[in-house]
Amino acid sequence: MSYYDDVGNYYDKDARDFENRYWKNRALQRIRQAFREEVKRYPFKKGLEVGIGPGFDLIHFARIFKESQFFGIDIAQEMVNLTADKIPSLPHQNTKVAQGSVEDLKRLFPDEKYDMIYVFFGALNTVEDLPLAFKELEKLMAPGGRMVLTFVNKWYLAGMLIELLKLKPRWAFARLRKVWGGYSPTQFLASKCYSSRQIKAMAKQANLHCLKREGFSIAYPAWYYHGLHQKLPAAILQKLWKLDRNLSKGPLGEFGEYALYEFRKAD
Repeated sequence: MSYYDDVGNYYDKDARDFENRYWKNRALQRIRQAFREEVKRYPFKKGLEVGIGPGFDLIHFARIFKESQFFGIDIAQEMVNLTADKIPSLPHQNTKVAQGSVEDLKRLFPDEKYDMIYVFFGALNTVEDLPLAFKELEKLMAPGGRMVLTFVNKWYLAGMLIELLKLKPRWAFARLRKVWGGYSPTQFLASKCYSSRQIKAMAKQANLHCLKREGFSIAYPAWYYHGLHQKLPAAILQKLWKLDRNLSKGPLGEFGEYALYEFRKAD
């Protein structure tokens, strides 16, 4: 069984109650909306999403940008099925989805070029060869296009501190290993976490210029710290979110739970 088979099987199982869990997690919803706003800053005619999940964002954008075309892939067939089930409800049939990896894009959607490519919640942390993935995506960019890519960050300092206070050093430093096992304590998902320096270096090799880097959950608790989100008053969480956004583009932005990057083709 190949690596992508393993990743696909993991998310096929996760798809069963993925949406139900998402709608109960306000932190995830808040972070997702911030990612979306970054994409909305740019007009585009063709958008590509890598790692569509159950179609939250692909369907969202397809409804808003009715004159644009959208394409999406996911490594998990069940996630593709969930998204495909939503497409008939769109007022304009402007969306296509397929099962596969970044390396399959030219075969799945031949001759397509995109002026917006976006990846939310770290789908590129589970590609076999990230430098190759960057190069493949760069080839698919239309002139003047943009990429908005998010990654699970390697150096999540607040998370390290929380896990050390919980006397769980193994979890505190899990992202620093060559292979990270994912978020679940019971299901292993072989993936890799990257630092800002690594991401920028790989993008540069692919002829991509980094326009911005922004951190998320620097001070605002990560989405998986359910206990903190339940215990802290809404007013405190709002203040932590505002602090998070103020810190996001500065030096401490390097150490959030997620990192968002914007790229364009280098001149």
